[in-house]
Amino acid sequence: MARAPTPRDYPAVGFRPRFKDFLTLTKPVVVLLLLATTITVLVAGWGGWPPFNLVLWTLLGGALAAGGSSALNQFIDRDLDRNMQRTEKRPLPAGRMFPAEGLAFALSLCLASYYILASFVNLTAALLSLAGIIYYIIVYSVWLKKATVQNIVIGGGAGAIPPMVGWAAATGRIDLVSVLLFALVFFWTPPHFWALAIVRKNDYARAGVPMLPVVRGEAVTRRQIWLYTLELVAVSLLLPLFQLSGTIYLVSALALGLWMIWGAWRVWKKEGNKVAWQMYRWTSMYLLFIFIAFMVDAMV
Repeated sequence: MARAPTPRDYPAVGFRPRFKDFLTLTKPVVVLLLLATTITVLVAGWGGWPPFNLVLWTLLGGALAAGGSSALNQFIDRDLDRNMQRTEKRPLPAGRMFPAEGLAFALSLCLASYYILASFVNLTAALLSLAGIIYYIIVYSVWLKKATVQNIVIGGGAGAIPPMVGWAAATGRIDLVSVLLFALVFFWTPPHFWALAIVRKNDYARAGVPMLPVVRGEAVTRRQIWLYTLELVAVSLLLPLFQLSGTIYLVSALALGLWMIWGAWRVWKKEGNKVAWQMYRWTSMYLLFIFIAFMVDAMV
């Protein structure tokens, strides 16, 4: 195991490298995907383009919440990340930043996100965002990640909060629509992250993280990806079933669902990392496309 950096090991760096490191702590690509689920649902809930100020404060609050949560996660996992090739070059495990700096930055973002959402959007959106932060940090990062093979399944609830925040920002409430959107992301999470876990199985094994491919093997994981994908597609069709969306969403959900089923079938029946990596990428595109379809359907 790599030695933890001591204070004298931290080099002096300029503003641009330091800014890049703080930005890396927020996992900006993940933040963008979460914001996409927020803004599309915000527009759909409003029934058109919302006021600029509402969009600005909702996205800013959501970005700070997601970025702060990611930074807190990296602070908690800094020792674990040293043992994984995928994460060993992050600012904290690589020794480019004091842990206290990362913690202070993360907490500042989380506190700012709650203040912004509560002050400029509404209390429901702020409380949902806060619940997502607590869920991700306490339930997933601290409790589940190193404790159970079901870490991704149960922990998926944290990433399913942003659509509820977008809906609450537009409507001020939690209702069946937001619950079904939560369920959509919840069931999307296992196929997405288990596909990545197949590719990075050795990394997770070396770090001692009990991901499904490490504990139960690739064959079981590939079958579970197939089964959860079927459940995901079924959940995606509940919105039109309850007459909460229209034809555009229905057709899109069916087409995208068939795409996912085909991808999951390939993962189940073909060995190797290539199909798993493709499934990981395809699931990201699926989530973006189906939320765009939901937004367009609500606007026409």
